[in-house]
Amino acid sequence: MNLTDRGRVPPAHPELKAVPVRHPGRWAGAVVILVLLAMLINALVTNPVFDWHTVGHYLFHQSIVHGVGVTLQLTVYSMLIGVSGGVLLAVMRLSPNPLLSGTAYVYIWVFRGTPVLVQLVFWGFLGLLWEKISIGVPFGPTFWSQNTNTLVPTFTAALLGLGLNEAAYMAEIVRAGIQSVNEGQSEAAHALGMTRSQTMRRIVLPQAMRVIIPPTGNETISMLKTTSLVTVISLEELFRAGQNIYSHNFKNIPLLVVVSIWYLFLTSILTIGQYYVERHFARGANRVLPPTPLQKLRALFVKAPAQQAPVTALPPEGGPHV
Repeated sequence: MNLTDRGRVPPAHPELKAVPVRHPGRWAGAVVILVLLAMLINALVTNPVFDWHTVGHYLFHQSIVHGVGVTLQLTVYSMLIGVSGGVLLAVMRLSPNPLLSGTAYVYIWVFRGTPVLVQLVFWGFLGLLWEKISIGVPFGPTFWSQNTNTLVPTFTAALLGLGLNEAAYMAEIVRAGIQSVNEGQSEAAHALGMTRSQTMRRIVLPQAMRVIIPPTGNETISMLKTTSLVTVISLEELFRAGQNIYSHNFKNIPLLVVVSIWYLFLTSILTIGQYYVERHFARGANRVLPPTPLQKLRALFVKAPAQQAPVTALPPEGGPHV
């Protein structure tokens, strides 16, 4: 525009038409997913083998509910053993004492290097290795002795197999969380006169939780499903309860569906709990916390207030039109 013609108004430009970018791949993928979803729903509804009447009948059966309780107990107790043992092993692994760090390394190497199924069977047959468990002077007289199978019943054997195996994995998770904290903070704490244990408990671990919590939540969900392996030592948890029922009525698929529904329900509860725990420990790192699922759902129905367009001051009369 020629600014020398101050009195002339510039010609109006034609309106620009915005053309949206086309994404044919997205539409093709959506069509494929919808077709597969329709096929799945049709199979679930029309296939008589699913036998949804039997599924509803056994969903809250006494044996199934008892199995759910045993599964939850194994999950909670095994994770308590795993987390507490993992913290201890991680601290030992990071210790400057070669005996402590070497012992922790060997423990992690053994329990991570052998399948948890083999470890469960080993603990189930512990009575074959040691008929009695005794307390006394090493290589000397015995003060107390008890039959191994009485002292370590099936539930305890399952708990030891799951918990001690989990401690090896939690040790590496905790170690990664501890090492994610800046070393300068530990040095500052030591300069203030804090001991190593005080520094670990008050300075390092609270900050490391932000790194430790997400994989720990995943390990808890994985533990809930791993408890199904204790069926090899004849402990009746959720999966074993379903097996016992369909071994009598031969309704294999309906009982497997019942077991799967319970596992999906329990893992969904744990997933929600993990989300809120992660959100709690993210408060120190994020200025603005991510919205919760309820807040996202509320935002779909509550319209956000419209933003007022900024007002542009008009040029003085007779001035240049830019």
